[in-house]
Amino acid sequence: MVAVGNDTNGTVIYQKVPFGMESDGMNILGLVLFAMVFGVALKKLGAEGEELIRFFNAFNEATMVLVSWIMWYVPVGIMFLVGSKMVEMEDVVLLVTSLGKYIFASILGHIIHGSLVLPLIYFAFTRKNPYSFLSGLITPFTTAFATCSSSATLPSMMKCVEENNGVDKHISRFILPIGATVNMDGAAIFQCVAAVFIAQLNNSELNAGQIFTILVTATASSVGAAGIPAGGIITIAIILEAIGLPTNDLSLMLAVDWIVDRTTTVVNVEGDALGAGILHHINQEDMKKRKQGRSEGRREEELAEVQVEAAAHVQAEEEMSPLVTNQGRGQVALPGRSAEKEDIESVF
Repeated sequence: MVAVGNDTNGTVIYQKVPFGMESDGMNILGLVLFAMVFGVALKKLGAEGEELIRFFNAFNEATMVLVSWIMWYVPVGIMFLVGSKMVEMEDVVLLVTSLGKYIFASILGHIIHGSLVLPLIYFAFTRKNPYSFLSGLITPFTTAFATCSSSATLPSMMKCVEENNGVDKHISRFILPIGATVNMDGAAIFQCVAAVFIAQLNNSELNAGQIFTILVTATASSVGAAGIPAGGIITIAIILEAIGLPTNDLSLMLAVDWIVDRTTTVVNVEGDALGAGILHHINQEDMKKRKQGRSEGRREEELAEVQVEAAAHVQAEEEMSPLVTNQGRGQVALPGRSAEKEDIESVF
């Protein structure tokens, strides 16, 4: 209601003026879509687009070097950021309780996804016990939990998948490096939980469109997240910008990310290993079908050869039969007898 003037009696006149509830921000979803389409277009150019691709790769590497430098000062920066947030909050106990709920929700989501969803997907494709497959990956899981890095876990994951679970090295060495960079389902889970937590912390209600935007943006941004510790925190800023939430609350995420990031990395590497196992099973089934088809083809060829040999043998036996031989002899003797008769008649 906005005051627009006074009437004749001096009463203030109010008028209802609509205003937007959405806060202005960057169109992150549009940028992500444009980047994907632009990358496909550069790939289609072939050799002409290689120069621009090398530029973006070099730019990405330089950015990662800057981030690695900044990470050395992160502990001091987090201390002051969290301290300022605690001073701003009227109820510090509420903040600590909210962070505890955020940690519990993230870890619970990782446990459900890692112990139920991923094993069910593996069982649906292979019809094998997924937990026996996972029992051979204790070492890479421990490494992932300790280092919080999918890239650091990659060597031990390759070794255990190939030696303990019998996955073909051509499959494991193709799938696992790609999965360490692309497959970030654990990061997508905690990013969605973090976005909802920050929205609740700012007393902002999320509508259906914003929730859908969180899901799509978290899935797309997790693909591009680096496989390093705290690599998913940067992509949370993309999600917050997409739904119009402030990004200054990310300091709270950094304060507790060292706890959540451990289960996140374990779920990420578990998805990579199960994906390699599924592809290995599909490859084995395809090879079995090909072998069966080849063996059936050989059997058919052998049967055809046996049938031809049997027919030739039967024909040879028929030709060598006594009845056929006597009949042939009789047919040969008849011309001789007729010649003798002609000679006798000529003598007479």
